[in-house]
Amino acid sequence: MELAIVTGASRGLGAALTKRLLLQGTNVIGISRQDNQELQEIAKQNQLQYQYYKCDLADIKDVEKVFEQVANKAFNGTFEKVYLINNAGVVSPIDTAGNYDTATLSNHIQVNQLAPMTTTNLLIAEAEKSSLPLVVVNVTSGAANRSVYGWSAYSSTKAALNRFTQTVALEQSAKETGNKAILYDPGKMDTDMQGTIRSSSEEQFQDVEQFKQLKQANQLRGAEIVADHLVSVINLGVRLENGKMYSIKDAD
Repeated sequence: MELAIVTGASRGLGAALTKRLLLQGTNVIGISRQDNQELQEIAKQNQLQYQYYKCDLADIKDVEKVFEQVANKAFNGTFEKVYLINNAGVVSPIDTAGNYDTATLSNHIQVNQLAPMTTTNLLIAEAEKSSLPLVVVNVTSGAANRSVYGWSAYSSTKAALNRFTQTVALEQSAKETGNKAILYDPGKMDTDMQGTIRSSSEEQFQDVEQFKQLKQANQLRGAEIVADHLVSVINLGVRLENGKMYSIKDAD
């Protein structure tokens, strides 16, 4: 049996991904602030485990507490392979430097950068002790590779996540543990995050009109399409390249 741990599992890409994993026979632990009853029903209908853990990813103490429990469950000998999919993320605050609220900025860094680093760290430690293979998938963004007006926080935390992930992959390869860490870029999706982006002013985010036009022209991918592609990447198995950045654009 395989187990996938998905953060931000209650909605958007996280919910679509969890549903897809359950339908293919993968047991899932969902991490989010709210549960999703549809996922519980799908798991029940398919005689699989879907266990929900409530967690505030902006609270690092809560992350440590919850993921210590999750790690104990994941590596208790029940499963043959474990996936950690750090999907949860935030785009706010969208604004120029000099206008940030410190509390909001701190929340952003904790969710986008510190939480996935912490969860990866905890599960890598357990995987190395148990010799059970672990695949870490950190969801990134194309914004990590370029400067975007109004996205200094978002671009920088995603860039930091990229470097962290690739360094973990380098370390695991050198240790010959069999564990892997990859990045996944879901592109522009029709999710709540896109709604947040479109609600920005042009003074905060110069590209806001472009994003509004993408929505009006129906050019945003559905979360289900992206989830299907991400699952196909995960299912590469031994062909999954450690440290690589995979992207929905690969499917075009």
